[in-house]
Amino acid sequence: MSTLVPPLFAGLVDDASLLPPSPTGVAEAVAKHDEHRAGWFAGLLGPLLLPASLIGADLNAGDLPVALVGDVSVSAVPVAVEKLRAAGARVRHVEAAVARRGEDPQPGLAALRALAERQDLLVYAEIPLSWGLLAALDTVAEARAAGLRLAPKFRVGGLAAELFPTPVELAAVVCACRDRELPFRLAAGLRHAIRHTDPETGFTHHGFLNVVTAGISAHDGGEVAEVAEVLAATHPVPLVEACRGRRQEERPLFTGFGAVNVVEPLTELVRLGLIYGGYE
Repeated sequence: MSTLVPPLFAGLVDDASLLPPSPTGVAEAVAKHDEHRAGWFAGLLGPLLLPASLIGADLNAGDLPVALVGDVSVSAVPVAVEKLRAAGARVRHVEAAVARRGEDPQPGLAALRALAERQDLLVYAEIPLSWGLLAALDTVAEARAAGLRLAPKFRVGGLAAELFPTPVELAAVVCACRDRELPFRLAAGLRHAIRHTDPETGFTHHGFLNVVTAGISAHDGGEVAEVAEVLAATHPVPLVEACRGRRQEERPLFTGFGAVNVVEPLTELVRLGLIYGGYE
C-alpha cells in the first residue's frame, strides 16, 4: 500500500468508470485502472467495479482486484464470478440490490445470503432506505453472526430529490449500522468531499468526507443528532480537523464508495491537506 495515503483513507474510492452512463469500454477501463494502481495514490483505491452484464468469456482483467456489480439476476451472479476468476481477476466483493423502494427486502437478502454461503466472497446487499430497512439490517447482522461475509450498501442519491436522504435520515442509518456492528458501503450522489447543492439540479449531495467523519463520530458513541450535524456540515474546517488526528487509524464503519473518475476525490483530499506527498 502506498505510504502516501494514510490508513483512514485506504481503499476508500472504488473505480466506477464502467458503471452507467459511462461510455468507457472494458479494455480502456482495465488499462486505466492498472495505470492508477502503479501510481503514488494506489493506497486510496478499492477495486474496479464491473457490471455483471459486461462480463464475457474474453474479458482480460489480468490480476486486477475487481468487484462485481450485480445488474443481472442474483442466480446469474455465480456464473459471472467464475468467469472473472477464470480470467485471472481477483474478485474482492459482489454487490447487488435486494429490492426496489417499497418492496420487502427479505427475499432478496435470502438470495444473497445463499450466495455468500456458496462463494468465498464478501457480498454487499443494497438495501433501499425505505420500509423494512431495520429488519433487513437485523437479518444482515444475524448472517454475520453466523460467520457469513454479508454487509449492507445504501444509495444516497439519484435522479429524484426523494432519493437523497436528509442528514438525520442518513445519521439514523449510520447509527443503526454501528449498533449492529455492520460496515456499510454507499453509492450514488457522493460527487465531492463536502456536502453541497448541485446548481443544475438543485439536489443537495452528501459529501464523502462528511460520511467518513460521521463514521468516526458514530464509532466514538455519537448519537443520531451529533452524527446528523456532521453530515449536514458544509464548511470543510471541522471535518478536516476531525479527520486530521485520525489519519493513522483505520476508517470505522464506512467501507467506501465508487467514483467515475478516481482522481477527482483524490484531488479534493489533497487540496484539503488530508493526503499529500511525503506523508509519514
